[in-house]
Amino acid sequence: MAFTKKIRLGDLLVEKGLITEDQLKFALGEQKKLGRKLGGTLIELGMIDEKSILTLLSSQLKIPLIDITNYNYSDEAAKLLPESIARRYRALVLEDRDKDYLVAMADPTDIYALDEIQGKLNKPVSLAIVRESALLENFDLVYRRTEEISALASELGQDLSDSAADLTDLLQTEMTDAPVAKLLQSIFEDAVQVGASDIHIEPDQHVIRVRQRVDGVLYEQVMKETQIAPAVVVRLKLMCGLNISEKRLPQDGRFHMVVNGREIDVRLSTMPVQHGESVVMRLLDQTRGALNLEVLGMPDEILRRFRKNFHLPNGMILVTGPTGSGKTTTLYAALSELNVKETKIVTVEDPVEYRLERVNQVQVNPRIGLSFAKVLRSALRQDPDIIMVGEMRDAETVEIGVSAAMTGHLVLSTLHTNDTISTATRLMDMGVAGYLLATTLRTIVAQRLVRKICTSCIEDYTLTDFESGWLSDSLKIDISGQQYKKGRGCKQCGETGYQGRMGVYELLDMNAELAEKLRHDDSQGFVEAAARAPGYQPLVMVAHEHAANGLTSIEEMLRLAGEVPDDVLDHAPVLEIDD
Repeated sequence: MAFTKKIRLGDLLVEKGLITEDQLKFALGEQKKLGRKLGGTLIELGMIDEKSILTLLSSQLKIPLIDITNYNYSDEAAKLLPESIARRYRALVLEDRDKDYLVAMADPTDIYALDEIQGKLNKPVSLAIVRESALLENFDLVYRRTEEISALASELGQDLSDSAADLTDLLQTEMTDAPVAKLLQSIFEDAVQVGASDIHIEPDQHVIRVRQRVDGVLYEQVMKETQIAPAVVVRLKLMCGLNISEKRLPQDGRFHMVVNGREIDVRLSTMPVQHGESVVMRLLDQTRGALNLEVLGMPDEILRRFRKNFHLPNGMILVTGPTGSGKTTTLYAALSELNVKETKIVTVEDPVEYRLERVNQVQVNPRIGLSFAKVLRSALRQDPDIIMVGEMRDAETVEIGVSAAMTGHLVLSTLHTNDTISTATRLMDMGVAGYLLATTLRTIVAQRLVRKICTSCIEDYTLTDFESGWLSDSLKIDISGQQYKKGRGCKQCGETGYQGRMGVYELLDMNAELAEKLRHDDSQGFVEAAARAPGYQPLVMVAHEHAANGLTSIEEMLRLAGEVPDDVLDHAPVLEIDD
């Protein structure tokens, strides 16, 4: 397909009455300043919406308008067009048909782009029109770096295979430095494209595994070039300024890098394992800007009560949950709101995850004796209004935190407990007197992260017998007439049925009855009183509300509750031991 002349979008929009002549003139002037295409300029100025432009072009050019988020295109066909061409001209090959290729374009009137695309393909082209934003999202799904990573790993493996020299010395040469750098760059680019929170590099006897944690689940790529593992580890240590000759002890470090225009802080941890050193890197995207409580997914009532408590002038506020449940993110969101010029804030962290202007953030360093307790004592002499302690790890830290809360400071911290009710009893087990907790503790938030159902492939879901019995009998939930959802699996979610995560929150406010139980060290009475406290709702019941609203699945609810369906147990491998 080709056009004999380039369609003038502006004239067409005026002709159809979608914009005025004056609006077109103004937009053309702004287009020169912004350096964008006319369509994008009009949309940015609010003169017209993207759907109207696409519908008009589809009708005028007599080509289909496709919603690519729900289109099951061919990965093999998509890769027929080089990534550089696809991104430059905003085009994606959807299908390899008998006589032609179906190609989706954001701007099918660009005849120069069409000529370039046609020159790269060996058959005629039929066009479809798609939203540019959807196209850009799909580029990251199609043009993954997995093949590039494998090729670079193979190249590096060949460089190292014939050398018996010590890698610490070898890596200083140009021969291996460039391939290692390219390999790591591809690994980081791929991780950022898919929104990974962590990268694991794990050497095994016959393979090296690169695993990415996306939405809380690990996805694995296996490479056979085991000899590259030491080279990769040494390069990462050099980036962190760590001791490259020390392979017997764990080491921690961090570095900063820019990946695809995004500023990423990388927290690195190495650990000696049987076949080398395992590396885990946490990726912290600093380009997201200030964290906002509204985007965390807290129900309105819980958010109102949480906000009311952390705006108090003193007391202790705790956020609890297992590792990776988003506790620190919640605290940072609260600090972002409290961070005003009239307030002095000091944080004590290990490590400092997000950088906040005006906040005095201290990184603990146990190797030189800079522990949580020691920094916290010093912080109290810095005349703070608010103190955030990264984690209440030991009795000494808890004791100082409670003392700070009693002496007019607002103390925010995290604790590793399963729910809000067990948090107070855990603190008492750590040696904190009940009467001190009754005086200082304001509220406790417990949280988890669950995966959200992919909106592109969401569909109705029929409960299994196990799930029906669990909801009805164990949780006493009336499921009659309730329709649950799941994700079928599609291109947009990598066939998982999930895309993104959301928080599930449980909040327990201290009241007179709870404080009285704490003063008398009545743990059992506290548990019973907390369960009937006004507004208290267990995590699993909050998760059910999200599932009932079609935001997450019963499968995720089961995972949060720690329940294992019978069919999983039925298919579990049986270990046979010879007598």
